[in-house]
Amino acid sequence: MNEMIQNIKKELRNQTTVPYFGLGIFQGITTKNGEEMPYDSDSMILAMNSGRAMSQRLMFEYSRAAMHLEQRRGVEYMTQLMNHIYTKEFEPTSLQKAVLDMSPRYIIDTNRDMKIQELLAYEPHCLIIGKSRIMADKNRYEVYEYDVENKKYFLVEDEVLDNAKKILFKPMGSPLPEPSFIISDADYVDWLTEAMGGFALPCILKTYRKTKKYLFLGTSFDRDTDRMVANELTLNLEGGYVITDKELGKKEKKFIEKHNLEVIDMSLQDFIKEFV
Repeated sequence: MNEMIQNIKKELRNQTTVPYFGLGIFQGITTKNGEEMPYDSDSMILAMNSGRAMSQRLMFEYSRAAMHLEQRRGVEYMTQLMNHIYTKEFEPTSLQKAVLDMSPRYIIDTNRDMKIQELLAYEPHCLIIGKSRIMADKNRYEVYEYDVENKKYFLVEDEVLDNAKKILFKPMGSPLPEPSFIISDADYVDWLTEAMGGFALPCILKTYRKTKKYLFLGTSFDRDTDRMVANELTLNLEGGYVITDKELGKKEKKFIEKHNLEVIDMSLQDFIKEFV
């Protein structure tokens, strides 16, 4: 197992494997005030609903619960709520730091925090933020360039990515440079519809991602939404790795087989001990 982990590190360093972060990386992570960070669908719902469970129908998936809240309180409320959850004070995880130490050129982070952005605050990079329900444009993203000197993001054209030394893609949003999130069913339906038409990521990434492997960290494939997002972001992949010691369901197994992924049978916590 150790040999395989060393091999994955090598692949991250030589840019043949792309890190792909999911909610599970926050398991066991608490804020400075001792609040638990969301690390799966249930804990995300509890975070959105002041620690209270919702009806069984809504507890099925957090995007469904978010849609319910959005219908009652509005889109702006959901944006403020996500921003509130993800701007609480907590330390970047050891896994985020360790992966960045490998200096990958391209990182996919499906989480909504800004810790990787904070870790990249001292080096030039480009940021791609996923967007939904934009009426004027089919593209479901915006591209920013980070100015190290002024510690600010500036909106730029896609062409800037051609020579970018580091690209961070946050398809589900971030509090930075301004709070914007994909969280409700309506957000996901819109983003996925345009993604299937090819409008979810810039052309350069469509070329760059070909024949790449992906290291799925804290990503679960037991929900349709997560599988569909992963499928769109990794089209033309060569394969990759999933870290999990949980028993896989039928749909998860099918997805993993179809995408030629190798299951590393260990908990993410055990993987982190070996990896870090």
